[in-house]
Amino acid sequence: MILTDWARLGKQGVFLAAFAIVAIAIRRLMPRISLADRWYVSLIWLAACGLGADWCGLHFMVGAFLAGAVLDHEWLGEAELAMARRLVLLLLMPVFFLSTGLRTNWEMGGGFAVIMTAGLLLLASVGGKLLGIRLAGRVLGWTPLDAKIIGWLLKTKALIEIIFASVLLDRQVISSATFTALLLMAIASTMLTIPRVSPLLRARGTSTE
Repeated sequence: MILTDWARLGKQGVFLAAFAIVAIAIRRLMPRISLADRWYVSLIWLAACGLGADWCGLHFMVGAFLAGAVLDHEWLGEAELAMARRLVLLLLMPVFFLSTGLRTNWEMGGGFAVIMTAGLLLLASVGGKLLGIRLAGRVLGWTPLDAKIIGWLLKTKALIEIIFASVLLDRQVISSATFTALLLMAIASTMLTIPRVSPLLRARGTSTE
């Protein structure tokens, strides 16, 4: 909804309608073809969704997300997916994080102001998540300890947070200084997860390995 472009609303409607139709066809096709062909089809599907989303005014990352959302990982093989994940982490992730770092901006009242903003965002993010999970845990009958563990595990969001922040920055929904603050918040919240969860798991009697 945030990325809705009212000047290109018709194109966005066409893209979403076409996506729904082709997604059904893709889900019917994938189980019927060989494993090797599934990878080719998946890459073509990924590129087509990315180009289509960018053409209609949405972000290409939105298209890529939608493309993956309709695929089942069993179709691509566990060993093949693990190898692809390692290659992406080795070859593409450093480039992505380098390009992300080049887009940071510390000019919002100086670096101190950006850090303070990131701290407030971190406080709101962590506090809101823990409070929300605590309330949900009461409804679902979880113990307070289990709710706290789940709440902290949900803080490991650095990569997806950076992706969404990049989309908002590209569409000029947020400023580069706000992007920098969100980037710091995402990294800090993820780095806090293991130090906070490990003692909680030990208190629960669960292995942290």
